[in-house]
Amino acid sequence: MTVVLTGATRGIGLAAAEELGRRGVELALVGRDPERGRAAAELAASAGAKGVREYVADMAQLAAVRDVAQRIRADHDRIDVLANNAGAMFTSRRTTPDGFEQTFAVNHLAPFLLTALLLDRLAGGRVVTTASDAHRQGRLDLSDLQSERGRFRPFAVYGTSKLCNVLFTRELQRRHGDVTAICFHPGVIRTGFGKNDGMLARLGLTLAGPFLKPPSVGAGLLVRLALDPAAGDWGGCYVEKAGPVTPSPQARDDELAAALWERSAQLTGLVGSG
Repeated sequence: MTVVLTGATRGIGLAAAEELGRRGVELALVGRDPERGRAAAELAASAGAKGVREYVADMAQLAAVRDVAQRIRADHDRIDVLANNAGAMFTSRRTTPDGFEQTFAVNHLAPFLLTALLLDRLAGGRVVTTASDAHRQGRLDLSDLQSERGRFRPFAVYGTSKLCNVLFTRELQRRHGDVTAICFHPGVIRTGFGKNDGMLARLGLTLAGPFLKPPSVGAGLLVRLALDPAAGDWGGCYVEKAGPVTPSPQARDDELAAALWERSAQLTGLVGSG
């Protein structure tokens, strides 16, 4: 079994890489930092992975997403699970080299594009996307996907990007029934994802650290959704803890999910890709 895991170099991703290694799967680990990537690969290999390949890619850049997809395709004729786990929250509005707001680009456009580019390798497999209960605080406005209006609110923007994850999962399942698409809330986890910038954010997360769950908790659910045969019945679902739960009203809007898909295909240059 081959699992592609993004965001594999710290937090939930690193813990998942180790646990997936224990399960004896073949791993393709994607991370931004080469040194962290090598360390994650060594950890997974020492845990018992059947084989490990590491890939360096900055998921904030669409060219890097395309490049890593091409490299993964060259190395793997078949992918059983794509785990879209890379994510970030930024405390101020910044744009990527492609001109997209950074949180939206990393958390939604990157997994959308990577999934589309690997779909033919995933027939009969699973796409597991790390969403969040924060999606309930999100509000998706298709006319302002880049958060250009009004004051930039980091947690609201992050929540909206996670709402996009849920809608993406729903629409992926509708359009491509030959894969099982699942997204999940990993819990309130002690990771470094919110420490990308901003002294106050870093301080707040550091102080909250003792009250947060360890990355292994979120990783355990990711691994379960990737490997457990029972999870194969949860296509299109949003999962928390023991199983599927009802997401927010916007997250259940099929018309919005379809419109977001079409707009995302335009933004990533995949118009007409299905």
